[in-house]
Amino acid sequence: MTDGNGDRPGIGRSTDRGAQLRRWLRPGIGIKRWLLVVFLGEMMLALSGAIVLRSMFRDAATAAPPNPILDLLTLQFLPPEARLAVIFLVGVVVVGYGWWRLLKVLIEPYQVREEPLVELLYQRRLRARGPNIVAIGGGTGLSMLLRGLKELTSNITAVVTVADDGGSSGKLRTGMGLPPMGDIRNCIEALADVEPAMTRLLHYRFLPPGPGFEGSGVDVDETTPFKGHAFGNLLIAALTDITGDFEEAVRQSNRVLAVRGNVVPVAGQPITLHAELEDGSTIDGQSHIARARGIRRVRITPADIRPAAQALEAIANADMIVIGPGSLYTSLLPPLLVPGIREALAQTSAPRIFVCNVATQVGETEGYTLSLHLHALAVHGLADVIDAVLVNGNLTARAPSNYPAAPVVVDLPISTAGAPALITRDVVDDANAHRHDSRKLAATILELYDERVVQRRAPASVR
Repeated sequence: MTDGNGDRPGIGRSTDRGAQLRRWLRPGIGIKRWLLVVFLGEMMLALSGAIVLRSMFRDAATAAPPNPILDLLTLQFLPPEARLAVIFLVGVVVVGYGWWRLLKVLIEPYQVREEPLVELLYQRRLRARGPNIVAIGGGTGLSMLLRGLKELTSNITAVVTVADDGGSSGKLRTGMGLPPMGDIRNCIEALADVEPAMTRLLHYRFLPPGPGFEGSGVDVDETTPFKGHAFGNLLIAALTDITGDFEEAVRQSNRVLAVRGNVVPVAGQPITLHAELEDGSTIDGQSHIARARGIRRVRITPADIRPAAQALEAIANADMIVIGPGSLYTSLLPPLLVPGIREALAQTSAPRIFVCNVATQVGETEGYTLSLHLHALAVHGLADVIDAVLVNGNLTARAPSNYPAAPVVVDLPISTAGAPALITRDVVDDANAHRHDSRKLAATILELYDERVVQRRAPASVR
């Protein structure tokens, strides 16, 4: 996607004043139409002034002697054609200079960033016209996708899992009974339109005291109750306590941090994830399942958990739904298994695309090919709510050394009757073959939407 000058948003912006002035006149920014209205108003004022001057000349023509001051002000010493040209050019210069100074006075108080305000305004209007994208998942995969999408559209809703039970989220979940907010915080960070300092603050994690503190005789746990907690998690926890509702706290976080779009928990209460392994044993808890091998299927409790109304509304109003990338069993499946989410996906008219991971994950998807990823979705009753599968087609990216993972092998034919469409694109990070590139992935998704490559299949039967 490019701007009116052929540049990608955020790339190659000039700080030249002339270039900035031209940008105010670009299509889509909403300035020219109002300048035209102002111009028409000025023309009306000029016409009324001409009528007054004409009456004055008529009166002066019948009077004697002639008025030299009036003749000088109206350039009577010049031929009529030259007089018209001079007055017109002077008027253009005066009006242009006046509007330029007025705009400068108006925008200077808001020019808090190095980027010109006209560019910010243009990009905001451009993103406001973008498609309504709903992204479902969690973990680093979802936040990575959101960082790329927010540069192309501001109509984004992230429907995020609440199954995490480790780290700071796990402590708050156990100690305060709150849904885990680590994945939600990461998504808010990804979509927040704030200064870099605020992003670092949200991500800041309180650390235990330095060496030597243990010998002081003071209880570390009592003096550092926030150790291990991310500041962003504590902010959401505080807003939950203030509002009395976790979903409302997340909505308030979206507003406070100027999120482009919305971050929505899939449910307003915590989910517990359970996995059944190939050997018949079971594992409880997302943090334990992430390291497990040989997972047969997963389920969530409580079984009657209610999905967030905002999540269902977002799915119903979406232009495109993106599932993934992310950890298959611990990030993608938990929100999809919440009662009502699969039904909403089956009923929506929007195309639904599954973004397969570019690499396997140690533990839960070790050795998985593309067909095994799709088989896992089918086992959980989700095969018929996927219209297309996006896979990476660039196998030349640099693979990190000593990392026990491998690229996901695409072992399916290009097209199979009744199966999701298989779309191959370069979406990998060139510097790391085990993760997506946020810009490449977001641009690909928008291209698929603009070109209508992903077509909605026949409505699935709701099970």
